[in-house]
Amino acid sequence: MKTILIAFLILTSALSAQTVPGKAQKTKWKLVWEDNFNGNKLDTSKWSLINTRPDQRASAWSRHMINDQRVYSVKDGSLYLTAIRNPGIENDPRPYLTGGVDSKGKFFFLYGKAEIRMKKECAQGAWPALWILPEESFYGPWPHSGELDLMEHLNFDKNIHYNVHTRYVDVIKNKSNPRSGSSVTETDVTQWNIYGLEWYPDVMVWTLNGKEVFRYPRVESLDKDQLQWPFDKAFYFVLSQQLGGSWVGEVKAEQLPVSMIIDYVKVFQKK
Repeated sequence: MKTILIAFLILTSALSAQTVPGKAQKTKWKLVWEDNFNGNKLDTSKWSLINTRPDQRASAWSRHMINDQRVYSVKDGSLYLTAIRNPGIENDPRPYLTGGVDSKGKFFFLYGKAEIRMKKECAQGAWPALWILPEESFYGPWPHSGELDLMEHLNFDKNIHYNVHTRYVDVIKNKSNPRSGSSVTETDVTQWNIYGLEWYPDVMVWTLNGKEVFRYPRVESLDKDQLQWPFDKAFYFVLSQQLGGSWVGEVKAEQLPVSMIIDYVKVFQKK
C-alpha cells in the first residue's frame, strides 16, 4: 500500500506540472522512488516475477519467462536476471528459461525521470530489455496504449536500441514523422551504464550516462485517433532477460547462461 500511495502522489504532482519544458538540461529533479537491490532477496513489495506457462501462447519476449530461482537472484547489491537451458523441469517442454520482473500493480509513474544502472553479458540470441508499459490499457490493447523501450540490446552488437510503440507507429506505420526509434553505436554494454528516460507532457528524452541520445516529441497537429501520444497515463517497469525471436535470431545454447545485472532503478520528479 505504501508503494501505491507513493505512486499516487507522483501522479498527482505530475498532473499539476503540465508546463514542464521538454528539455532535459533545464529540469531539476528530486528522487521519489528507488530500489538498490541490497540484501539477498527480491523486494516483492516493488517487483513481481514474470511467469509464462509453457502451454500458453506468448510473445517472443516472454515465451521463456519463469518464476524459478535458477533465473534470478539478488546478490552483491544487484539484481541478476539470467537465461539458461531448461535443466529438465517436469512438464515444461521449453528448451530455455529466462528471468524477468515487473512493477505492475506495485509501482507506476506519470512524467518524471527514470534511470537504470546496468551491465550485461552477451550471447547469441540474448535480448535484454529495460522498458515501461501502461498500468491500464486506457487506449486499447498493445500497441494502442503505448510502450517505451529505455534500452534493448541484441547478441554481441555494439548498438543500443531505443524504441517507441503506439498505434501511430505500429499500426499506421508512421515511423519517421517523428522518428520512432534510434540506436547508439560503440557502447560497451558489458560495463556499467546508466540508461535514462525523461518523460514530459510534450516530449520523451532518452539519455545514456546523462547525455541525450534520442528524443520523441508529441505532434499536436495529428488526429487524436491516430494515438501518436498515448503517454498521458501511468506506466510501470519491465526488466527482462529475453532470449530468441525473429529480431534477435537463433539462440546458441552453448553460450548460456547469460545474465543482465541491474545495480539500481530510480525515479525522479520535478523539484
